[in-house]
Amino acid sequence: MARITIADIARRAGVSTGAVSYALNDRPGVSAATRERILGVAAELGWAPSSAARSLSGARTETVGLVLARDPSTLGFESFYMQFIAGIESELATRSYGLLLQVVPDLDAEMRAYRKWRAARRVDGVVTVDLRLDDPRVAWLSEPDAIPAVVVGDPALAGGVTNVWTDDAAAMRESVRYLATAGHRRIARVSGVQSFGHTHIRDDAFREEIRRLAVHGEIARTDYTADQGATATRGLLTGIERPSAVIYDNDVMALAGLGVARELGVRVPEELSVIAWDDSPLCEATFPRLSALSHDVTRFGAHVARRLFDRIDGTVGGSFLDSTPTLRPRGTTARHAGA
Repeated sequence: MARITIADIARRAGVSTGAVSYALNDRPGVSAATRERILGVAAELGWAPSSAARSLSGARTETVGLVLARDPSTLGFESFYMQFIAGIESELATRSYGLLLQVVPDLDAEMRAYRKWRAARRVDGVVTVDLRLDDPRVAWLSEPDAIPAVVVGDPALAGGVTNVWTDDAAAMRESVRYLATAGHRRIARVSGVQSFGHTHIRDDAFREEIRRLAVHGEIARTDYTADQGATATRGLLTGIERPSAVIYDNDVMALAGLGVARELGVRVPEELSVIAWDDSPLCEATFPRLSALSHDVTRFGAHVARRLFDRIDGTVGGSFLDSTPTLRPRGTTARHAGA
């Protein structure tokens, strides 16, 4: 395929090549509307600066990008991303870099943002999160002229792109074993968004360990919100055979589950053990204190940022295990009374 040039963009946008140059280099000389139209055409055509042009400019933006394809309302209460971004920022600050954060509704919008950033050379690299199975972003980030990137997720999802990951499968198996050893024979999992790759990894590990230990397992699907966490918990606790233990995919849903158990008169931990993923200050602040799968999310974000700077500097990437979340039993887990 022939390389797209600024002349191609100029013809499609109906402007001069000079105007295209101004827009792509973020220089004055064109109106905001014209700049936006040119960047849109460049993204549509798949334009990318040649390596020669990049070397001639020699300039870095001193900015890295992060796009979150999520409902903005969920970011206010989900502590994971606040800690993760804080970790990224801790590394950016040492290099006088900035973070360009964009929240979009879906993957298509995220891809458009990447293409626009590449066309305008807005960022030096990107952090990509919430990997899917057969994720189109992974294929795009594998292209020769792609923006330097680090994806956050299991190597099985990363497709050869540099990735930093936590061993969610091992953490899930540890949790199920802990509960089974404590005498629990009916264990439920309140999972997050089904399209996320890490949800599948946790699901598979849950099913495998349930099968290996010959206990009963059940999975309830949610979107990570407190409302759906509460709804899932109510369904589990009012069923014919309710579980004696529940593992939640985040702290917010676990807290909602505690509220539902209290409402239904189910005592925690005497009648129901609860484990939350992504330990946070919320887990320590509630009563009883939440048992949780803990890892240092701020340090995790910093690790991701360091690997991204390696990629920006031209270092060959790889796959980097950050940690395996560790179960920290607190006040919401106990030996099953019937054991």
